[in-house]
Amino acid sequence: MSAKKNAAYNVAYRVFSILLPLVTAPYLTRTVGQTGKGLYDYAWSISEIFVIIATMGLTDYGVRAIAKVRDDAKKLSKTFSEIYIMQVLVSLLVLLVWLGYVAFGAGQEKTIVLHLTMMSVSCLVNIDWCLMGLDQFKSIALRNTCVKLLAAASVFIFVKSAEDVWIYGFAWSAATLMGCLLCWPGLKGKVHLQRVPFRDVMKHFLPCMLLLVSVLAVRVYRTMDKIMVGAIAGMAQNGLYSSAEQIIYCLSGFISAIGTVLMPKASNLQAHGREKQIRGFMELSMKMMMCMTCAMAFGIASVADVFAPLFYGEDFAYSGVLMVPLGFTLILIGFANVVRTQWILPSGNDRLVLKAVSTGAVVNLIINGLLIPTMGAMGAVIGTLFAEASVPLVQFLFLRKELPYGRFLRYALTYSVMGAIMLLVVQLVGVLMADSWWEVAVRVLVGAGVYGGLCLGWWRKTDDREIMHLLHLKRLAKN
Repeated sequence: MSAKKNAAYNVAYRVFSILLPLVTAPYLTRTVGQTGKGLYDYAWSISEIFVIIATMGLTDYGVRAIAKVRDDAKKLSKTFSEIYIMQVLVSLLVLLVWLGYVAFGAGQEKTIVLHLTMMSVSCLVNIDWCLMGLDQFKSIALRNTCVKLLAAASVFIFVKSAEDVWIYGFAWSAATLMGCLLCWPGLKGKVHLQRVPFRDVMKHFLPCMLLLVSVLAVRVYRTMDKIMVGAIAGMAQNGLYSSAEQIIYCLSGFISAIGTVLMPKASNLQAHGREKQIRGFMELSMKMMMCMTCAMAFGIASVADVFAPLFYGEDFAYSGVLMVPLGFTLILIGFANVVRTQWILPSGNDRLVLKAVSTGAVVNLIINGLLIPTMGAMGAVIGTLFAEASVPLVQFLFLRKELPYGRFLRYALTYSVMGAIMLLVVQLVGVLMADSWWEVAVRVLVGAGVYGGLCLGWWRKTDDREIMHLLHLKRLAKN
């Protein structure tokens, strides 16, 4: 399957996974309120940490390992068997610890985390990493979309009051487990589980642990934010922060989806020594990533003040204030993602990934600790901004002699200027209208028109044939 089709399926899968909870969010916030939503997000964040530990960084390591051997059926089955057996052993251990936490460690969130147990169980059968390494994104997308639609429907049917918030957790955790189980038929005829020596299983353990530390470090400033805000500033502040962050997380799904699709391709090219191809692919990816993320960041800044109270309710108006600075993390995330998924990980430089994200985690924890007690949710926003900025900075310090960072930064600056112009025009339009969904729609349409027009003009002026070919705009190229 082509990279374009894989990207389309993976974007659909990732965005659906994030968008459906977002669709139910307005109903949930009005049903359970700030405190109820904050309590649920607090419980989910804890569950997510256990899931991350159980899956051991396989989203990166497993995808890369499978992509490198996918052309050899014998090596493919052996590699899959080794990694999957290791995954099962670790997941069983994590599941036991999770059950201990539910029984003896949980506080007011105990009812919710009990019904999130299937999240940890799903780690025993999660083989997304293998399907992604094989470029089988279609099967993941279609099966998971179906079960998540059922989960969303059950929320509207069964969640009727603040006491029903546990049903929300049960629906999504059950959907996760069912989605993992339904992905197994996608391996039929491609991979066979076989017996392998235990020493071959364990040879994957340390590399996975290295990437696990990296993934956990990322979660420190993406998941621990909510835990710290809830514990320090209260569940109401956590509800405001998590509502704002949910929108940004949804949009970042596009970024991670594209990176997930391109990483197996880059890993396969790396295994065949095609560095020149990787560099060309990376250059085009960075152009498109900066175009997309600048549109997202400045687009959020254009509508957040009107969107948040309309979408979540008047009690969540402050979430719109939090969204504006959080939106600009998308540019930083996109920049770092291209470098990580298309250069660092395919080359096996996992230690650099660890250094970069660990720096981000430390920066985030320090700033959160200093600012959340006095600034509440906004303190976590500032901590996230600095954390996300530190990741590409560390990458730059180690790779500045290998990669054309000057050109990369020019792409970011060019599209940021276009985004700023769009923001100015949209704000002027907003002054003329009353707060309503019509205003949001008009702002989005005007912003898309202005930004799209500026991009087309720039591509035409610079005769950027690569982008125009990718977007089927060859007729706009200069003769």
